[in-house]
Amino acid sequence: MLPRRPDAVALPLTTRARAKVNLDLRVLGRRADGYHELESLVAFAGVGDTLSLDPGAPLSLTLAGPRAEGLAADSDNLILRAARALAAVRPGLRLGRFHLVKRLPVASGIGGGSADAAAALRLLARLNGIASADPLLREVAAGVGADVPVCLDSRARLMAGIGEKLGPVLRLPPLFAVLANPGVGVETVAVFRALGLKAGETASEARAANFVAPASATKVWSYLNSTSNDLAPPALSVAPVIGEVLEQLAALPGCRLARMSGSGATCFALFDDCVASATAAKALQRERPGWWVKPTLLS
Repeated sequence: MLPRRPDAVALPLTTRARAKVNLDLRVLGRRADGYHELESLVAFAGVGDTLSLDPGAPLSLTLAGPRAEGLAADSDNLILRAARALAAVRPGLRLGRFHLVKRLPVASGIGGGSADAAAALRLLARLNGIASADPLLREVAAGVGADVPVCLDSRARLMAGIGEKLGPVLRLPPLFAVLANPGVGVETVAVFRALGLKAGETASEARAANFVAPASATKVWSYLNSTSNDLAPPALSVAPVIGEVLEQLAALPGCRLARMSGSGATCFALFDDCVASATAAKALQRERPGWWVKPTLLS
């Protein structure tokens, strides 16, 4: 079968940038170059941003949506950085004007900016006839940000290293969740600073190289109950409100597990079914009307 020509791509080009949720997160240590080595089982939510691309315009970015306030469409935006990075290694790359509808909280531990950057790479790949499995995309993604490679496919998998090591795509049982963010942005740098690891210092042992995520619901719960997020304690010192979020989630009827995602401040609670998660989300939204609260399915 012949590859599809770039000029045959259907327009408009649109894709979703799904929220990334760290079901667990282990800090293995800090490398000599200052970067932290991590391991995390990652899933993706049914909520996210929407990104579109107009190929008939110069490279640019416009913003809209309930979470666009405070975002800048300047050269530091990860969407434009990703586009420029791909263009730098792919001469003649067709670009265009991106339009982002921002729904995810900013600096919230669910990879909103990284998901947006990965979405930009996917759209440019479609426009230019670049295969989704082309190693070039992952190389560029890794250079843009630690969470961008795993967001390219936006499917459950184990990520490790500084985000560049990805395990195979995993088929997890349905995980019904409630995401909650108190409206406080948390800088990842501040959380790692509070963690306090020195360059070259080891924090915990790596998992076995043949790690396989539990495939049954029973094993998933057993596994998750045996893990944690190593960034939660330092994040709590940076943003104590995270503790309140976790307490509120844990107190919701039917909650099986409450945990922080990434470096915070977004936390999640897991439930047995969609009715329980939807009911819990409504109850939490009534209790905390100023928080961002979303029931969703993780996969």
